[in-house]
Amino acid sequence: MSNGQWYPPEWPDRIRALAAGELTAATPRRAATVMLLRDPADTEGGPAVHMLRRRTSMAFAGGAYAYPGGGVDPRDDDRLVGWAGPALELWAERLGVGTVTEAQAIVCAAVRETYEESGVLLAGPTADTVVSDTTGADWEADREALVARELSFAEFLDRRGLVLRSDLLGAWARWITPEFEPRRYDTWFFVAALPEGQRTLSHGPEGMGGTPSASTEADLALWISPAEATDGYDRGELLMMPPTVSTLRQLRPYGTAAEALKAASSQDLTPVLAQARLEDGELVLSWPGHDEFTKHIPTGDGSA
Repeated sequence: MSNGQWYPPEWPDRIRALAAGELTAATPRRAATVMLLRDPADTEGGPAVHMLRRRTSMAFAGGAYAYPGGGVDPRDDDRLVGWAGPALELWAERLGVGTVTEAQAIVCAAVRETYEESGVLLAGPTADTVVSDTTGADWEADREALVARELSFAEFLDRRGLVLRSDLLGAWARWITPEFEPRRYDTWFFVAALPEGQRTLSHGPEGMGGTPSASTEADLALWISPAEATDGYDRGELLMMPPTVSTLRQLRPYGTAAEALKAASSQDLTPVLAQARLEDGELVLSWPGHDEFTKHIPTGDGSA
């Protein structure tokens, strides 16, 4: 393989089974992930993005580099949370969902998962402030309780007297796991800037070195420029899934985190779903609008 595209070896067989009607597609679970950006201290170059390397023991995309994120907690739409920023009706329209509770759940998942996996919290005491420091034993206890699902995000915000700052997020893209994958996610990608005064739990130097991750699902965390990350992928040194590579490439032109956030409102949120077809004795796997990820798989060979 010339690049670092994550590609499960069982996919060809599952594609054939789906085409033959022998496989029932799983319903995708709603999820959210956040491209957390920070500007370089010397103002040279573009912003860095916070990435995690998934543990190799993970069943889905083990060893791949990704952003903080995860599935919606059923309690994320249980009741209204303290909210600042665009109204939920506007978020529902932007995210392409039918109800405000769905919109709240997706945005809550983005903010909650970012806090759980990186320690960065997009919330504040008022609609125009943001928490400046999330370090300390009491914060860590709350973060661990969220990870363990012993505490809902709404309860956490209420306990802390905080409102979710949805205005600090920009919706960027939406990708749906292919129908032939047993673990499917309908994932919204967001962009956000690291709030002033906050730092990630793993806050080592920028670049490929990284530091051990505090996430239970990742073993390494690092700040890396989109250019360095995609160059590493192109050389086959960094393993990534197509949506990660695509969104990193889209971030490359922006000189600052603020520029990327401003550009979020114009990004296309049409869902991207992989397609598979039989063509000239090959299985052709493609992601509409993203030709670089197209794969041609010989039909008589189950390998990738």
